[in-house]
Amino acid sequence: MQWRAGTVVEQARAWAGAAELVVVLDGASEPVRALAYTAVTGVPAPGERVLLNASALLRGLGTGGLAFVVARPDMLPPDPEPGPGHIVKARYTPLQQMLLAVDEQESPHHDVLAAADDLAGMPVVAADLHSALPAVLAGIRAVAPGARVAYVMTDGGALPAAFSRAVAGLREAGWLAACLTVGQAFGGDHEAVTVHTGLLAARHVVGADVAVVAQGPGNVGTGTRWGFSGVAAAEALHAADVLGGRSVAALRVSGGDRRERHLGISHHSRTAYGRALLTPADLPLTPLPDPALDARVREQAAELVAGARARLTLVEVAGAGLVEALGASPVPLTTMGRGPDTDPTPFLAAAAAGAHAAAAADPVLSARP
Repeated sequence: MQWRAGTVVEQARAWAGAAELVVVLDGASEPVRALAYTAVTGVPAPGERVLLNASALLRGLGTGGLAFVVARPDMLPPDPEPGPGHIVKARYTPLQQMLLAVDEQESPHHDVLAAADDLAGMPVVAADLHSALPAVLAGIRAVAPGARVAYVMTDGGALPAAFSRAVAGLREAGWLAACLTVGQAFGGDHEAVTVHTGLLAARHVVGADVAVVAQGPGNVGTGTRWGFSGVAAAEALHAADVLGGRSVAALRVSGGDRRERHLGISHHSRTAYGRALLTPADLPLTPLPDPALDARVREQAAELVAGARARLTLVEVAGAGLVEALGASPVPLTTMGRGPDTDPTPFLAAAAAGAHAAAAADPVLSARP
């Protein structure tokens, strides 16, 4: 951890739970970007001194490559009002927080979740990357504009939900009914201890018709078969299956990635769904604008299904309306630095998963009170 101190110059922008600041570090002339989580530190004012964790900034990382406000030494935020909740997240770190989990004994929803044991067929879309979330939602809305969708954010990437401008924008636009942060992730509309209780809360507390499970921003990859955080997509589908949900595996697909292992269907999807997944799942495909890439993806998908340990079912999703639905996204669509103009493939693949989930949710939608 590389510490720095500096002075706030201005607030550049803000969204729910976070404020991006312009800070001049001690001994430097050029300002840097720094992020403050407002529930943790409050909002530092211009002219105020701040202590920063500058490790990612100094290393020049992509996602998260900025400084983070650790403390305001001259202006400690006031204690929050006393309230229920004793579940600690970011446990045993200097920034651990005590929060009210939706499934704990002090929660008003505890009795509901103590009795809940089934998702009643609710479709659960698992995705490798956080950037798939708005595209999955676009696909859902293309089929069922009124569907209630919950996002279950796992802890494979960013831990604070407030790091995601996409989640803030999707909540504000009404595309997401709720964000549930599970495991060590925190800051959602509801906290949950496990993916299982996160999914059950999505269904029985939020009243969701569809749930989307994905890590927060900041996928971790090592260029090895098993060393990537998105392998947890298989674990999410295991939870969906044991709880009686409908598992939908969103493929990570690219036509613009220069790395051979990610071209077409990424090796991340081939490992997560072909090797790690042990329970049945639907595998949606949709026509791609590049005929050669479309043929490659379909060949890879057939190989994936043939060699998978679990029973995967290829599902063809019509492409009509998906491009228009993606164009209506209230938040920018970008993945690995590319947008739909340069590489539409990942967004179409994610939207296809959402469209299939929405179609599968029809009986659930009609059964809702």
